[in-house]
Amino acid sequence: MNFKFIIIVIFVSTNTQSQEKIIKSDAKWKQILSPIEYYVLREKGTERATTAIYNKFYENGLYNCAACNTTLFESQYKYNSYSGWPAFDRSVKNNVTEVKDRSGGIQRIEVICAICDGHLGHVFEDGPKTTGRRYCINSVSLNFQPNK
Repeated sequence: MNFKFIIIVIFVSTNTQSQEKIIKSDAKWKQILSPIEYYVLREKGTERATTAIYNKFYENGLYNCAACNTTLFESQYKYNSYSGWPAFDRSVKNNVTEVKDRSGGIQRIEVICAICDGHLGHVFEDGPKTTGRRYCINSVSLNFQPNK
């Protein structure tokens, strides 16, 4: 018996933004980023609570990665979590990666930019009922792009 197989490959992209990984040396990131941006995005630091410029900021637009300009969050999903940092109940699909974080003796989920691996903050399961998630993000990791 002869069998013929036909294989059909369909590529479907669910990325809102399709980009290749951005990899740079620490020296190059230090040239591009301010000292506080480097500390947060590359060294996984955190800005102090309530000092975040986007904490109580509610303009319409997009929040992009401060390191590589990838769109990470949309203003329609931002809310006041009263945590002292900007909070979103969801991210732009496939542009944010979640990683287990056991630093500091506690278990959390770190969120990083899927394109440049920049540290953004953490996601918690205590958000609004719509998703139940709270993306707690450092403002310094973001650049705001207003809607036109």
